Amino acid sequence: MNILLWLIFGGLAGWIASLITGNDPSLGIIGNITVGIVGAFIGGWIADKVQIGSGGVGPDRPTGLMSFMWAVVGAIILLAIINLIF
Repeated sequence: MNILLWLIFGGLAGWIASLITGNDPSLGIIGNITVGIVGAFIGGWIADKVQIGSGGVGPDRPTGLMSFMWAVVGAIILLAIINLIF
């Protein structure tokens, strides 16, 4: 069940981030899921460093509102870095 939640959570976070950065048509569903999950780790790391809210990392807290917000923030940062590279 946790894997399914991570896929849904990551897909939504990646999709919202790709809409914000303008990468939506080029990513596809697998890209959105990947960006969302990696973004959750990035956002969770940032949340832990600035000590604001709960991070998006860890199997025990995959669905909180703050975790989702940090996953979107992390995914936006990831997409911005990818856009700079390419």
